[in-house]
Amino acid sequence: MKTKSKMFCSCANEDLTEPNKNICPICSAQPGALPVANRQAIEWTWLLGIALNSEIAPRFNFERKNYFYPDLPKGYQITSSTNPPCIGGEIKIGERKIRVNHIHLEEDTGKSIHDKTGKATLIDLNRAGAPLVELVTEPDITSGFEAKTFCQELQLILRYLKIADADMEKGQMRCEVNISLRPEGQKEFGTKVEVKNLNSFKTVERAIDYEIIRQTKLLEQGEKVIQENRGWRDDLGETVAQRSKEEAHDYRYFPEPDLPPIVFDQDEYEKLQAKIPELPMANRERFYSEYGFSLDDARLLTADQNTADYAENTISELRAWLNSLPDLDGTEDEIWDNNKKKLIKLLSGWLTSELFKLMNEKQITVKELKITPENFAEFITLFYQSKINSSAGQIILKEMFATGGDPSDILAEKNLAQVEDESVIEAAADKVIAEFPGEAEKYRGGKESLLQFFVGKVMAETQGKANPQTAQKVLKKKLK
Repeated sequence: MKTKSKMFCSCANEDLTEPNKNICPICSAQPGALPVANRQAIEWTWLLGIALNSEIAPRFNFERKNYFYPDLPKGYQITSSTNPPCIGGEIKIGERKIRVNHIHLEEDTGKSIHDKTGKATLIDLNRAGAPLVELVTEPDITSGFEAKTFCQELQLILRYLKIADADMEKGQMRCEVNISLRPEGQKEFGTKVEVKNLNSFKTVERAIDYEIIRQTKLLEQGEKVIQENRGWRDDLGETVAQRSKEEAHDYRYFPEPDLPPIVFDQDEYEKLQAKIPELPMANRERFYSEYGFSLDDARLLTADQNTADYAENTISELRAWLNSLPDLDGTEDEIWDNNKKKLIKLLSGWLTSELFKLMNEKQITVKELKITPENFAEFITLFYQSKINSSAGQIILKEMFATGGDPSDILAEKNLAQVEDESVIEAAADKVIAEFPGEAEKYRGGKESLLQFFVGKVMAETQGKANPQTAQKVLKKKLK
């Protein structure tokens, strides 16, 4: 989680490249140092549980999970995994509900850095004590694709709640998968294999699909699946054995004596529930059903909350513009419903294709965009009123992207207004037909595909300003 400080001390919770910069006697386990629980991390864990319809435990306590590892300086990890703060819940992916077993809170370990020669291992404790929220599902997932989709939806929820950036490539979100197979109709689960520390959605999907195939072959050959931990080798495209897990580890859990039990009351529930925004699935559904975006565009626009907000603010500006027009009858909702389809189609095309393309080229996000929702809405209205065509739109959008300028000002400065005057377009059509008599004869002879050739020539003749539909209508008449 992206709290300012670590789970049990005041050290900055930041990803730093300089080893052992953010450490203190508590997170480096000096004798006599006492932990203090991070209130923000506890509240955010409850917030996630409420968002996923979990039952919030009225009381939970931290405990010590005892095991030895070089980058675990205390010789134990402080966790809440055996009496978690959040129990149950669900995340919906498509039409399926994936049940949540529980959500618990704990601290991260340090990091072992192995020397390239293999002769030494260095320890970096910057990450030691960072707050981790861990979510465990019920065995409801049936394929690598479902697991990947689940992880992507969870990432969106964490980002919408603003409790974690959850970037897998940066190690802010990790996934461990447990795979077991059983014959159809059998109630008992088969032997479980755990694949550890997967750090991308693609890897989650590939590791599960590989294990399904590997275990199927073993069972079909009459061999046993060994309960073990495995790791993913991306270079080989396969999982590899790490260590056997025939017997459960005895972590000797016992309550953390230096931390008091944490009590949850109903007042806390009301406050946290009020902080939960519209979550990704509901947002996606609203973009589809209320605004009329395609399902693909709804997914794309709601995959980032800032992008969803930008689209909604632009729509709000478009509605305000429609209501300012003097010659439209009806209530505000009726006016919007009558004009929504065309406006949303224009907005969707220019936002998801053209503007996103410019943002990708410059590697910037919506938050860094110079174009305000107000100016982008005005840009869309220029098309709606047939004041500009696509060619002019490309020029104006690039200028807006670079400077944040007003589209109407750019339109006037660059003299890009669309030509609607039929007499001007007829003159251009006459000139083009006279220049290409052979193509005109072929068109009259039945080669109708040449019409677009003539439209292109008329556009060139008018410096891209002619209304393409008007040019097409004039040319059809002239060429007959």
